Amino acid sequence: MEIKVLGMGCAKCNSLEKTVREVINELAIEATVEKVTDIKEIAKAGVMVPPGLMINGKIKLSGKVPTKAELTNIITTVLAES
Repeated sequence: MEIKVLGMGCAKCNSLEKTVREVINELAIEATVEKVTDIKEIAKAGVMVPPGLMINGKIKLSGKVPTKAELTNIITTVLAES
């Protein structure tokens, strides 16, 4: 699983990255987590309001930081679809 956190390094972006890493560890899944801070790359991905979350090349959310439960649900849904 490839996960990208899209944002310029604001508190919300950092919080999302931290929560993503926590959920991955708790679920014991193999995933790479990349933080994308280049504004051009973020816009190219379609995220107009950071932070954004991209999993396996698809934007899953933008403009908010999900709760840990919401994020767990997003990641487990992607796993089930694979």
